[in-house]
Amino acid sequence: MLLHGRKVSTLLNAACPAPPLGLGELTGHRYHVGTFTLEPGDTLLLHTDGVTEARNARGVFHPLAELAASWDRHSPSALVHHLRTDLIAHAGGHLADDAAAIAVQRSLWPAPTEAAERASSPRPAGEGAQTPESMI
Repeated sequence: MLLHGRKVSTLLNAACPAPPLGLGELTGHRYHVGTFTLEPGDTLLLHTDGVTEARNARGVFHPLAELAASWDRHSPSALVHHLRTDLIAHAGGHLADDAAAIAVQRSLWPAPTEAAERASSPRPAGEGAQTPESMI
């Protein structure tokens, strides 16, 4: 699921779709790397089916896509926290299936002033062009 502003895309079109994680060896297919463009500030929310298939007492599925649009301004850790809290509340305190979620956000950093400060700061010997802070 891609969160871009208040817009949520639930389907990212993969050029070479693959089986779910952990089941690739059963199909004999070769591993293929897919890429998607993330704009600064975009958040990618990866989740298992246990998240979207969680039901409340009336049998209604968890409305992740609708809720995620309201969580778009949160950090990845806050987004996962909101998801966990809401998911457990939706399911009445007990999930019938395992559920996992990971949120990754493309940074807006470095801001122009921070980039200028970093460029003028001396680097330790052997330090590369990218640092963990500057990578997505």
